[in-house]
Amino acid sequence: MTASTEQTNVSRPNESERRVVITGVGVVTPLACDVESFWTRLIAGESGIHELSIMDTARYKVHFGGDIPNFDVTEHVEPREAKRLDRFTQFAVHAGAQAVIDSGVDFSTLDVKRCGVILGSGIGGLNEIEDQIERMLNKGPDRVSPFTVPKMMVNAAGGTLSIRYGLKGPNFAVATACASATNAMGDAVRSIRSGETDLVITGGTEAAITRMGLAAFQNMKALSTRNEEPTLASRPFDVGRDGFVLAEGAGLLIFEELEQAKARGAKIYAEVLGYGTSSDAGHITAPDPDGNGAADAMRYAIADSGRGVEQIDYINAHGTSTPLGDKAETRAIKAVLGDRAKDVAISSTKGALGHSLGASGGIEAVILCKTIETGMIAPTINLDSADPECDLDYVPLKAREQKVDVAMSNSFGFGGHNACVVLGRL
Repeated sequence: MTASTEQTNVSRPNESERRVVITGVGVVTPLACDVESFWTRLIAGESGIHELSIMDTARYKVHFGGDIPNFDVTEHVEPREAKRLDRFTQFAVHAGAQAVIDSGVDFSTLDVKRCGVILGSGIGGLNEIEDQIERMLNKGPDRVSPFTVPKMMVNAAGGTLSIRYGLKGPNFAVATACASATNAMGDAVRSIRSGETDLVITGGTEAAITRMGLAAFQNMKALSTRNEEPTLASRPFDVGRDGFVLAEGAGLLIFEELEQAKARGAKIYAEVLGYGTSSDAGHITAPDPDGNGAADAMRYAIADSGRGVEQIDYINAHGTSTPLGDKAETRAIKAVLGDRAKDVAISSTKGALGHSLGASGGIEAVILCKTIETGMIAPTINLDSADPECDLDYVPLKAREQKVDVAMSNSFGFGGHNACVVLGRL
């Protein structure tokens, strides 16, 4: 079998098109809420999954997940302001502040009309929606908070960052379920390439571990039920996997036009080489069993990058630990890489982090940046016995030292949304 050369609906940017690089990164995750601690623990093969503590799970079938019980956003905002932000926006503010500081950007020296914010979130302010519905039912409609709408709206995170930094360029939210952050990053790439912007804060944020969120996912039988072994529950590509583990967090990055980044002496993690997106047009929750839509998104991203499949060194898989999804993604990778599929390092970091839905693509883009920077590939933890239908090199159990020049990240979401990005060493 050989790799497919199909490049339908894709045109490689010409050489005169503006190039996009990543100059700052920030994370909020169950492992850690700063990039260096996060990366150290991820490479060490640690798990961020545990018994949930931000909500009472006594009446639930699932009692564990990737929550962040001691999260405190007041490092970056006043306590009074923090109360006016839903948890998903607080995550974005925290990760965004890290990324801005890491990039060293001084917005007072830039044209803020050419700086934007494009963020993804699959669900938005679910905490606020639940709290205010309960208040309305128990205390009446007059007691619903006047801050309900600005806290719950899915664009609140991007709007808050835009206000915080005075950025007046494009500012919008992308909601494509678990592909949200990657689709948002793709829009950011296109905005900078086209000349509309010079810098975009992008990525994704999610805080869906709530009473309704946990109930809804458990009742659709999407979640693992390994209550006695939380740290072993998320096991991508393993024969014993039984569903994904619900998590929360954020991954934000500074995408910047190359020449501007060079001019201000910015540190550059990687170049954003390519982006591809597609739709399964099949089932509202189940993936195409053969991974056809996922394969198309990968093909488009690789074609857009101007690289060949033989140049892909590493793939951060979507790999959610679901019986259907992991097999479909494996088939998609084989369809795209052909004979090279078994030679390419692939890992799913959701084994350690769980699945943060619309934030996952942003966190995983940060992981690609650190992989390229450090020459270390994070492992797929809990992969003790691979599913016979998942027979690729998933970097099981232990991190691997390997130089990575070109890497791809996959994100696939309910609704049939597929999105992929390709990053490369500059």
